[in-house]
Amino acid sequence: MDSEQQTVPMTTPVPAPVLRTHPAAWLWLSLAVIALDQATKFLSSRFLELHERVEVLPVLDFTLLHNTGAAFSLLAGASGWQRWFFIGLAFAVSLMLLVWIWRTPRGEKLLPLALALILGGALGNVIDRIVHGYVVDFIHVHWGAAYFPAFNIADSAITVGAGLLILDAFRERR
Repeated sequence: MDSEQQTVPMTTPVPAPVLRTHPAAWLWLSLAVIALDQATKFLSSRFLELHERVEVLPVLDFTLLHNTGAAFSLLAGASGWQRWFFIGLAFAVSLMLLVWIWRTPRGEKLLPLALALILGGALGNVIDRIVHGYVVDFIHVHWGAAYFPAFNIADSAITVGAGLLILDAFRERR
C-alpha cells in the first residue's frame, strides 16, 4: 500500500471532564485564618503588656489592647450584655456563611474565598470573646499623631473578605 493511500481515522477529541472543587474545600482557609489569628494574639498577649507600644515601622506599632465592644469599640462601655450579643451574632453569621459557602456553585473561586475569609475572621474573634470576654487587638497603624483603631488578623481577614465580596458582586453585574 502506498503511504499516500493510507488514511488515519480522524476522531474528534473528547474533552476530559472538568473536575471542579466543591466550595466547601475553601474552609481550610477559614481554619488557617483562625490558627494564624489565635497564634498572633497569643504571642502579642505573651510578649506585650496591656497598652504597651512597640514601634515596628514609622507608621505601624504593636500595641496590646482589649476590645469588649465591636468594630471601633462600639458598645465597649456597655454593662457586659454585649459580649453574649456579639457571640450569638457571630455564631448566627457563621452559620449563614457556612450555608452560603456550601450552596455556592462548583467552580466559583472569588465568592467562596471571600466567604471563607469572613468566616475565619468571625470565628477567630468569637473565640476571644468566649475565652477572654474581649477581643485581643494589637496592630496599630498611624500617620503621625493620627491613629487608626487597633485591629488583628481576624479583622483583616473580615475586611479583605468583605472587599472581595463587593468585587464579586460587581463582577456578577457584568
